[in-house]
Amino acid sequence: MAIGWKACNKKRKDGNGKCKPRNNSIKTSKYNFFTFLPLNLFEQFQRIANAYFLFLLILQLIPQVSSLSWFTTVVPLVLVLAVSGVKDAIDDFNRHKSDNHVNNRPVQVLINGRLKDDKWMNIQVGDIIKLENNNFVTADLLLLSSSEPHSLTYIETAELDGETNLKVKQALTVTAELGENLQKLTDFNGEVKCEAPNNKLDKFTGTLTLRGEKFALDNEKMLLRGCTIRNTEWCFGLVIYAGPDTKLMQNCGKTTFKRTSIDRLMNVLVLVIFAFLALMCFILAIGNGIWEHDKGYYFQVYLPWAVGVNSAAYSGFLMFWSYVIILNTVVPISLYVSVEIIRLGNSFYIDWDRKMYYPLNDTPAQARTTTLNEELGQIKYIFSDKTGTLTQNIMAFNKCSINGKSYGDMYDMAGQRTEITEVEKVDFSYNRLADPKFVFYDHSLVEAVKLDDAATHGFFRLLSLCHTVMPEEKKEGNLVYQAQSPDEGALVTAARNFGFVFRARTPETITVVEMGETKVYELLAILDFNNVRKRMSVIVRSPEGDLTLYCKGADTIVYELLDSSCGSLKEETMEHLNEFAGEGLRTLVVAYKNLQEDYFQEWHKRHHEASTALDGREEKLSELYEEIEKDLMLLGATAIEDKLQDGVPQTIETLTKARIKIWVLTGDKQETAVNIGYSCNMLHDDMEDVFIIEGNTSEEVLDELRKKMNPDSFLDSDDIIKFENPSTKSRILPEEQANGVYGLVINGHSLAYALEGNLELELVRTACLCKVVICCRVTPLQKAQVVELVKKYKKAVTLAIGDGANDVSMIKTAHIGVGISGQEGMQAVLSSDFSFAQFRYLQRLLLVHGRWSYIRMCKFLRYFFYKNFAFTLVHFWYGFFSGFSAQVGQFLVIVCAANGAESRLAFLPACF
Repeated sequence: MAIGWKACNKKRKDGNGKCKPRNNSIKTSKYNFFTFLPLNLFEQFQRIANAYFLFLLILQLIPQVSSLSWFTTVVPLVLVLAVSGVKDAIDDFNRHKSDNHVNNRPVQVLINGRLKDDKWMNIQVGDIIKLENNNFVTADLLLLSSSEPHSLTYIETAELDGETNLKVKQALTVTAELGENLQKLTDFNGEVKCEAPNNKLDKFTGTLTLRGEKFALDNEKMLLRGCTIRNTEWCFGLVIYAGPDTKLMQNCGKTTFKRTSIDRLMNVLVLVIFAFLALMCFILAIGNGIWEHDKGYYFQVYLPWAVGVNSAAYSGFLMFWSYVIILNTVVPISLYVSVEIIRLGNSFYIDWDRKMYYPLNDTPAQARTTTLNEELGQIKYIFSDKTGTLTQNIMAFNKCSINGKSYGDMYDMAGQRTEITEVEKVDFSYNRLADPKFVFYDHSLVEAVKLDDAATHGFFRLLSLCHTVMPEEKKEGNLVYQAQSPDEGALVTAARNFGFVFRARTPETITVVEMGETKVYELLAILDFNNVRKRMSVIVRSPEGDLTLYCKGADTIVYELLDSSCGSLKEETMEHLNEFAGEGLRTLVVAYKNLQEDYFQEWHKRHHEASTALDGREEKLSELYEEIEKDLMLLGATAIEDKLQDGVPQTIETLTKARIKIWVLTGDKQETAVNIGYSCNMLHDDMEDVFIIEGNTSEEVLDELRKKMNPDSFLDSDDIIKFENPSTKSRILPEEQANGVYGLVINGHSLAYALEGNLELELVRTACLCKVVICCRVTPLQKAQVVELVKKYKKAVTLAIGDGANDVSMIKTAHIGVGISGQEGMQAVLSSDFSFAQFRYLQRLLLVHGRWSYIRMCKFLRYFFYKNFAFTLVHFWYGFFSGFSAQVGQFLVIVCAANGAESRLAFLPACF
């Protein structure tokens, strides 16, 4: 078996210039047994205070300089280093445990015709492994065969993309024939050519050459690391990417050491204190030199010069270093330990907060780090995922428009809309295959179906055929749909209840029970959805032999593909679409086209050639899709409600009043994200405009960013602020004055260009002119890049919040990472700094715990520095009464320090 990548990093090539595949082990730990002590000490002595006290210890070992015992510095220094070292050791030990747990997971590997148990870390590219139900996927695999009919495999991707619904993968027919025959699998000899390792979770391009024939490989044939096998007894897969090359690890991002602004301020204060200490020691050294020159010879009996001292100037030089030791208390070595203790206490307040406890899931809030509490009170930018974070990820078929008539609203006898609570819901008991959980209130739609209305039947027939849903029927009539998106599941369920029941699927057929009659449609082609096409289509042959293309997609796209004869129907449907969108519903337009047999056969041949091309496959397929998806006949539109979590609009409104900017970074479609933006009160009708960036080249994106808004037309010279980079002349409006007029929406492929070096500044400039920014169809790595962009150009504290593994890189990149412990796995929580169960708790975390922690820390620091100066200045003033001889008056120090702790610094002269 041969596997080749298109490209390879130079460091990964062997002596013959070939790419060396990695093994499957991963490493997230920082130290090992031998490197912990030197590396950890190196990191700790990067703290200025620690380095200073090491220098002080060296001074105390010099007899001519030291007037204090060396252990007075060693004890506190060792204590501070030990406390920090133990904490770092525990954290890294936990990382080692996690790495070892993952790397030592068992897996069955096919070796010489037999299955042998091995560890994950030993798996390499080219191995064939066997996975069973509920197993984690070991590496990125090409699915070869499975126990299910037609080699289907069900997977859960909650740890990968945050989606809890099952997805379906299917092996090639040529490999599905291998089954679980170990000898056939061992003898399997083909060549896989594919793209180099990358972070694109929804894309894979490759070919399999077997017995001289080439087969196309795409993402539907791949099982990615991070997925879990569900409802599948067994499956076999060929390892394509392993370890750090897997798409999951490519998206994880780097773990960075997070420090608060208080930490950075303390370092600056310590430097200032060093300067102040040097100034005090210099003054006292000068005083000693002058005093020894003028008066010192009168006191030689009491204060003799040290051995080797033969001048007043040399005596002053030695006294400088002696006072560095004596006045060392002004430098706060215990400050870091004290701060950590206070932070620990603030973390307990978060853990114990009953108002952030979610009883339905028995989930309390949790501070997973104790070092970032006060930073919560300084958040300026929030970057939020959408699905599962702002919404419940529960879709419900709410309304529809069929042949120009809107269904879903309730009217009374006077023609006025009525509340749904006043209307009896539709009884679907006549349909034995109906979903009992489905709720609908408009009885007129059921009547239209029962009256055999052709348009209504065509509408629901399309919904039952145009999708990628997989059915499960463990008991007769007990159907469960496994949909790749909740939208599809809601639409297919609606068709099911209205009499068009999607019953079964094979790679070549779709079985639908239409009004009690079972029909088997031949599935000829699937024209899949992507963020450029914004639509999907299927081509099927009915039992009567009719060829039909069914299409559903965004209204802005599908409307351009409609036949000219649909003019009046387009206008009526558009009115309904505007009404649906105004209510925050997710909308799709559905249409169809009858095909001629001769044309389709010729098109299908070209489609097969394009689908097996290794270079330019997407472009070739896109051209063919555009060619056949023309002159469509409009059927109507659907409207689905994506329910928000409780309290989301109110929370966003409150955070906005606190001058916190909220950016939504989601992998969903543009229309979906915009609708949720309106539902969450981020976008509203009072805005002057919502700008959409959707260019397909760098030039187009740059042009759109510059033309959407021209801030120079409404900027005064006093309103302009500049970036830190002095080489740029780009200007942005201060955020205080960019408050309400614009919204910005940018999709994933445009964002990829905007994040390039020459465009990123334009993106930030335009985004800062907007009150709301929504990024759609973004990859996990792009989420992190957006956060990094704001951190780079804005002096602001950022927070990222998400609930899925696709949010991990964003959570790691932001100053503060928050994980929502919902239904989409625990990967986000495990990578976060704080976690809770509902988005609405973010308001209390920031505006209560964050603010209070910040106030507590500021008050403590003021007292701490006051106490240190009060204690240290006693020695400074005492120097004027002791001939600047670096003598320590122990009783005086104790009394005055006690008085100084209770009094103002102004009362210190009373001690003398």
